[in-house]
Amino acid sequence: MYNSHSNRVMRRTRSSIAASALLVCSVPLFAQQQPIRGFQADALAAHFRREVRLRAVPNPDSLRMRMRLLSEEPHEAGTDRSRKVAEQILARFKSFGLDARIEMFEALMPRPTSRTLEMLAPEKFVAALKEKPMPGDKDANDANQLPTYNAYSPDGDVTGELVFVNYGLPEDYRILDSLGINVRGKIVIAKYGRSWRGIKPKLAAEHGAIGCIIYSDPRDDGYFVGDVYTDGPMRPWAGVQRGSVMDMPTYPGDPLTPGWGSVPGSRKLARSEAKTIEPIPVLPISYDDALPLLRNLKGPVAPEAWRGALPITYHIGAGPARVRLAVTFDWQTRPLYNVIARIPGARFPDQWIIHGNHHDAWVNGANDPISGMVALEETARAFGALLKTGWRPARTIILAGWDGEEWGLIGSTEWAEAHAAELRTKAVAYLNSDSNGRGWLDVGGSHSLQAFMREVARDIRDPKSGKSVLDAALERKRATARKEVSEPPKRDSAVSAEDSIRRREIDRIRGERRRTTDSVSVTTMESDTAFKIDALGSGSDFTPFIQHLVIASLNTGYGGDSNDGIYHSIHDTYDFYTRFLDTSFVYGVAESQTNSTTLLRLADATILPFEFQGVVRTYRGYVDEIEKTAKKNDTTVALDLGNVRGAIDRLAAASGRYESQLRKLNGLSAASLRARQSRLASVNQILFRTERALGDSTGLAGRDWYRHMIYAPGYYTGYGVKTMPGIREAVEDRPNLEVARRESVRVTAAIERLAVEVGKAADGLDAVLR
Repeated sequence: MYNSHSNRVMRRTRSSIAASALLVCSVPLFAQQQPIRGFQADALAAHFRREVRLRAVPNPDSLRMRMRLLSEEPHEAGTDRSRKVAEQILARFKSFGLDARIEMFEALMPRPTSRTLEMLAPEKFVAALKEKPMPGDKDANDANQLPTYNAYSPDGDVTGELVFVNYGLPEDYRILDSLGINVRGKIVIAKYGRSWRGIKPKLAAEHGAIGCIIYSDPRDDGYFVGDVYTDGPMRPWAGVQRGSVMDMPTYPGDPLTPGWGSVPGSRKLARSEAKTIEPIPVLPISYDDALPLLRNLKGPVAPEAWRGALPITYHIGAGPARVRLAVTFDWQTRPLYNVIARIPGARFPDQWIIHGNHHDAWVNGANDPISGMVALEETARAFGALLKTGWRPARTIILAGWDGEEWGLIGSTEWAEAHAAELRTKAVAYLNSDSNGRGWLDVGGSHSLQAFMREVARDIRDPKSGKSVLDAALERKRATARKEVSEPPKRDSAVSAEDSIRRREIDRIRGERRRTTDSVSVTTMESDTAFKIDALGSGSDFTPFIQHLVIASLNTGYGGDSNDGIYHSIHDTYDFYTRFLDTSFVYGVAESQTNSTTLLRLADATILPFEFQGVVRTYRGYVDEIEKTAKKNDTTVALDLGNVRGAIDRLAAASGRYESQLRKLNGLSAASLRARQSRLASVNQILFRTERALGDSTGLAGRDWYRHMIYAPGYYTGYGVKTMPGIREAVEDRPNLEVARRESVRVTAAIERLAVEVGKAADGLDAVLR
């Protein structure tokens, strides 16, 4: 079998080499003719030749072969199988001539020793708690599959009446209160979706529930959406979403080492001191197991917006369904294997550009995360080829394959905490990727890199249309906006707000962000569809870099042109991916090309490509949103954010002055700048530390691990971002005028610090120009 497969691969590889050569010759000339932020005009030709070489390397057949290899076996973190995947990645990096090694950490990673869910009344039922293998997909039948469970549930054996709580969100509990239904002493059953899974038991416990069951409703990612696997890509009846329920909005990483790296022998909290282990037992189940439970609920009929697609009338309860939920875990510390490759910078070795993607999976993980990991490997291969031409990056490039992401961003968090002192002084930017699919480029991150990423998107070719991925993405946004104008979404739509951030963790029914405006003119709509990057919440390995260390960060990926329901299940396999997702691996090529280009430009830019006028526009938008929300609530109607607006105005003045000086600098030749290198180096130091100005060492109230004053995951959204979170959550979640005012002072101070740093950068450019 393998010999036959290898012969086919060799034939395809020869074809792809020819295609790559054609691609090099046919790269759009517009990329060559347009300026690149951070580069002098007379240096563009040489730089562009390197980009062409770099982008010609990623290859669909290489991606396909590596996905087949790395997703061959289940390889959850903390196992020897995860170590073997890490060693395969390490060998791959070394084969490209890169200096690479494995850095080991450890973390508390409990696995279940027993799981029981049974209905005791009004009828007897024992949940299977097991997924069914599918004929024709050999990997869905693999041994060593993790059982279906939620990591960081506590041990527990509870019995109580069942209550259906919709998605288990704050607004759902408000509706329950209005109906006079109390969950205290009850077990709740919630649908997956609309927020991160860990929020559901957290909120249930706050309302007095003693246990939590989470199921996937077919309306969201099962037969209501499309044919189920293997006939189609949606979740089958017995499909279950595993996943961590660690309280990551408090802090990610090893629960026992918050704020410091968990290396063997390091100090640890007692398990009773860990703040991120859920307070009540929680278990995920399939909609096959959920059906008998929901069918035996009475009480009020659920509101229309709560109803799923199971063939029942959805009732809320409580009871008469009475269930027993019992889980126990082994609570062991297990090893983690981060793969780290380094390409030393020739001129600025202490300025680091970092790119990471995790390699651990809940089961085989072809889509999540191997589709992103193999694209990163192709990026490494491209840089290895470029190194053979004699090129060396000006700044150091670090490539990372993280372990333990699925459990709570553990490998990346422990590495970032262990190297925090170095990273604070040396990290220029962190670039993250995760799963990758078919569709359009999606970018999230620090808005000082928005203008830079627009140029990257401008210069990468879209595999489907042949246009730039920028044009393809903007056309998609305009088409979506027009549809929303003509067909405003229903307010009770089952499509969740979480859909717009699905790419982050990816909890993952892909969808488009929907505006809540009832009507909007086409003129306004067109202006709203300019290239913009999203703010980052949490859910992938960018979190410790941007939100804890306050390092400028980006997250990229392609998707949106396919639906699937195999997230965190045994069906996330090579066979599934090659049938329903990026079937030809051309979007894996585009992802690698996008990230390779991003890294090369950041590494070799004469002046780092940060831009702050887009930051000003974005932050003003955040203030508008918060004030609009505040005026809707009697508690916060008097909130005045004039102090924040004043700080933004000062940032606007500083950024305008910086851009003016930069335009003058762009008129100089690369040769003339080399004579002013030391002064220019000082400006670059200021630029890459501008993001740090937005941090506050005391952190957010009640969760001091999160230090960024502009971006954070919401306390009750988990993955979903809250911008200017201190103010916003004091307006939206628990309205409190005094807290909002106090937090506005902190946000004002952060933006003031940023304005000062941008002003220093403008002064630095002035000195370079003299």
